[in-house]
Amino acid sequence: MRAWEHFKTITRHRRLVRRYCFRLGLYAQGMRHDLSKYSPAEFFRGVKYYQGYRSPNDAERRENGVSLAWLHHKGRNRHHFEYWIDYCIGEDGKVYMGGCKMPLKYVAEMFCDRIAACKIYQGEQYTDASAYDYYERSRGHILIHPETGELIGEMLRVLKEEGEDAAFSYVRGLLREEKQKSTK
Repeated sequence: MRAWEHFKTITRHRRLVRRYCFRLGLYAQGMRHDLSKYSPAEFFRGVKYYQGYRSPNDAERRENGVSLAWLHHKGRNRHHFEYWIDYCIGEDGKVYMGGCKMPLKYVAEMFCDRIAACKIYQGEQYTDASAYDYYERSRGHILIHPETGELIGEMLRVLKEEGEDAAFSYVRGLLREEKQKSTK
């Protein structure tokens, strides 16, 4: 039964993200989004730790101190800022661990992913502020490139303050601008 419930949850999530990516013209990303969740490394751990109201990765992390499913997932999905953590060289020449700047199309997919995750796990409690509030609670504790952090924060702020249609219009505009710059 848990296997079926977990399967339905990740499939509903993928369907929502796909719909949102399509709204942004990110068709290939929408089709490929989170396919690794169906791999044995992620799926069976997801079943074991499935609760229905939050990510199974959280439960696995609490029990074991690490989520092996998450480590597998973040290393294969470019829409997670954790994928982009690497060694960086500071202006002073010192090497440190930090976030690399994410390409806009993956920040846009992350935007879609965060909305869909909040809708799936919060259900009727979801509001347009949910994804923004979740991001803000973690913002000071994550390794994300400053520009990427500002960009996803702004996308989620528009969602919170102006609603879903305005937020998707804003993100579509950013993608269109970038495409126009790259064709010049």
